[in-house]
Amino acid sequence: MDPLALSRIGATELQVTRLGFGGATLGDARERIDEPRSAATIESAYVAGIAYFDTSPWYGNGKSEHRFGHILRTKPRDTFALSTKVGRVFSRPRDVARFEQVRWVGGLPFDLRFDYTRDGVLRSYEDSLTRLGMNTIDALLIHDLDFNYHETEEGVDARFRELEAGGGFAALQALKDRGEIQAIGVGINTIGMIPRFLERFDLDVFLVAMPYTLLSQQALDVELPLCLERGASVVIGAAFASGILAQGPDAAPLYGYRPAEAPIVDKTRRIEAVCRRHGVPLGAAALQFPLGHPAVASVIPGPNASDQVRANLHWMRLDIPPDLWAELKAERLLPLHAPVP
Repeated sequence: MDPLALSRIGATELQVTRLGFGGATLGDARERIDEPRSAATIESAYVAGIAYFDTSPWYGNGKSEHRFGHILRTKPRDTFALSTKVGRVFSRPRDVARFEQVRWVGGLPFDLRFDYTRDGVLRSYEDSLTRLGMNTIDALLIHDLDFNYHETEEGVDARFRELEAGGGFAALQALKDRGEIQAIGVGINTIGMIPRFLERFDLDVFLVAMPYTLLSQQALDVELPLCLERGASVVIGAAFASGILAQGPDAAPLYGYRPAEAPIVDKTRRIEAVCRRHGVPLGAAALQFPLGHPAVASVIPGPNASDQVRANLHWMRLDIPPDLWAELKAERLLPLHAPVP
């Protein structure tokens, strides 16, 4: 599979490489990554031809955007696609001396508030431009409007009201109509949210983290067909299921950003055994599997070192025999109707 082949996002003119680069890891999600290593990772991806980069203000409380901008603003702007996200606004903590941020190991010292209103969306957009050091962004994605972050039905509904009555989505649509951005999307972590968004808004792309991987295909029967029906592309943001499908089942792996539980470890071990019988690395099957679905335009793992960039490119280029997918289905490790590359 050619990792540098281009896919169009929805009905827009925006094109992205099949293999992109997700920016959460460079927000220092689980370890502190020094600036030379971060810069070398992004540079190696760009030099290799990866031409889609996704980041967010949330990743490291702005650190990921700073890091991507540090490298990408030196490149010709028409040689890569860039997406970031809206929904959170960052500011100086009221009590600087006592402030602690707990999500990011090396995150920047800024406090956040959720804000999906017109003013919040535009503030987030302008702040992202400044952090990136660039005056254009190709796609803006509504970030984390789900029960993981807003907990209750009332909380989720309140945020949808900010997008609708509060003018947040209208602000995104105006940016697109003026040509400032090319695509509007949503970043989601759980099933159930894609239908809620599509019944309200016309969207170009969904960035899906976790519900469609080699280990779990929760989005297969409802969400992905609905995206096809509505002409919205899908980008897979956690093809390695947050770690276990890259590291393997025996490395104290993470699944869904938490330590993997025994049933997941066991299933991963069984999938890895099938891959081994066909001479295919587990990571290669994990990266290529989502791209078998016609809705999926790109996969965007989050490397944090140049050797990981090279490994991802190698895994994408490997030829995977059809018999591997057939055996995974025969062993009930994949649904029989799951499309494969």
